[in-house]
Amino acid sequence: MLFSTFSHYSILHLGANMFVLHSFIPAAVSLLGTEQFIGTYLAAGVVSSFGSHLHKLLIGSSIPSLGASGAIMGILAFVCMKMPDIQLGIIFLPGISFSADTAIKCILAVDTVGLLAGWRIMDHAAHLSGAMCGIGLMYFETKVTSARDKIMQLWHKLRSS
Repeated sequence: MLFSTFSHYSILHLGANMFVLHSFIPAAVSLLGTEQFIGTYLAAGVVSSFGSHLHKLLIGSSIPSLGASGAIMGILAFVCMKMPDIQLGIIFLPGISFSADTAIKCILAVDTVGLLAGWRIMDHAAHLSGAMCGIGLMYFETKVTSARDKIMQLWHKLRSS
């Protein structure tokens, strides 16, 4: 499941995924740090591959699941949920921008409709699984950071007493 994150159908597929990933790397790395970025990317890649394979098993499809889009959706969802007010745009629609909050809601809605309607243009199950992983990791990261900060404050208080 991990290796399908690094496999693509074509140069165009690879190029599109890498363009989107490159657009979000600076924000994601500034939020997560390099190591946590890589961990989030790989976790979302495995979860999205699993979600895609499970969906294909349920519908009886033998089409392979390839590409980084599920892992990228995990990064995109993490950044959009963590920074909902940043403005995003689409390269071939210059002058049109929207908030990250609006973007992630629209992407999730389109992928949900695509999954339920059986659209075969993209791997909607992988996108949704990757996005849910990114959102879950963002939520978990917030809880862990909060708990860690409280423990560290208590520790420093005990040491200084």
